[in-house]
Amino acid sequence: MTAKKALQDHLNQLVATHGVLFTKLHQHHWFVKGTNFFVLHEKFEELYNEINEHFDEFAERLLTIGGEPYSTLQEFLDHSTVKEKPYTTEVKQADMVKSVLEDFRVLVTDLEKGIELAGEANDDITEDLFIGYKTEIEKHMWMLEAYLG
Repeated sequence: MTAKKALQDHLNQLVATHGVLFTKLHQHHWFVKGTNFFVLHEKFEELYNEINEHFDEFAERLLTIGGEPYSTLQEFLDHSTVKEKPYTTEVKQADMVKSVLEDFRVLVTDLEKGIELAGEANDDITEDLFIGYKTEIEKHMWMLEAYLG
């Protein structure tokens, strides 16, 4: 596999992951209850809006470098590194935050791999995209960890 093809495949996997993560963050936004409702309801909305921007950005970058992004829910589920979890019982606020942190840890690992693949493909633009986004996700992780104490 060429370095460019490996990068395209990885970008596509990130498209799928963002499709699933976008939905998971909505789930938390809709179902959060309790004393910190207003804070978390707003935070989850902020996060899914940000995820949506990168979801689109990764798909458009993939198209720009000659790839074809996944575009169906089934493709997202089949190729995401973040797994969905149906909401069947009430989830505590702290557990929702911990779930987001776990997903963000997966995302950081994916971005680190993407940085490496973009470097191997000599694609400075995609590498820069991944580095900047990794910085944003790590900041969110720090804040969510601080929220949990």
